[in-house]
Amino acid sequence: MRIERIYTRNVVGTSRSSSLASAAEIMRKFHVGALLVTDDPPEEANAVGILTDRDMVVQAVADGLDTRALKVGDVMTPGINYIPEKADLHEALEIMRTRGVRRLVVTRDGGQVAGVLSMDDVIDGLAADMASLAQIVKTETQSEREAVEGGTQY
Repeated sequence: MRIERIYTRNVVGTSRSSSLASAAEIMRKFHVGALLVTDDPPEEANAVGILTDRDMVVQAVADGLDTRALKVGDVMTPGINYIPEKADLHEALEIMRTRGVRRLVVTRDGGQVAGVLSMDDVIDGLAADMASLAQIVKTETQSEREAVEGGTQY
């Protein structure tokens, strides 16, 4: 399966100078668990990292730090793991496994950000494929019943 079938195309981001509290509000508003982090203006088009809800909890909230005083750049994961949208799911899973990440930034042919592939996307895609397999078995069984009941020979 190619990841172009399953990745999330809506990318939500914030700048590295934003407060963690502000980032949490953005995550809640857009129902996402990660934000693409950009440099501060005027270089805001350059992605410099990713901020996950896990980063926030493990590095700030669990230690009782002030999320209004801390900046996104203080706790974000620097660097970004990219994968082309034409890549195969197996390749994406290998990158996730070897680098220990749950999300990859998906790029188009020209290198522009197209979206994010998350573990949730992978699970949804695999679940859809498994449902298709189950439907094949169900349809085959139904066809066999109809053939037997109708006396049709194969």
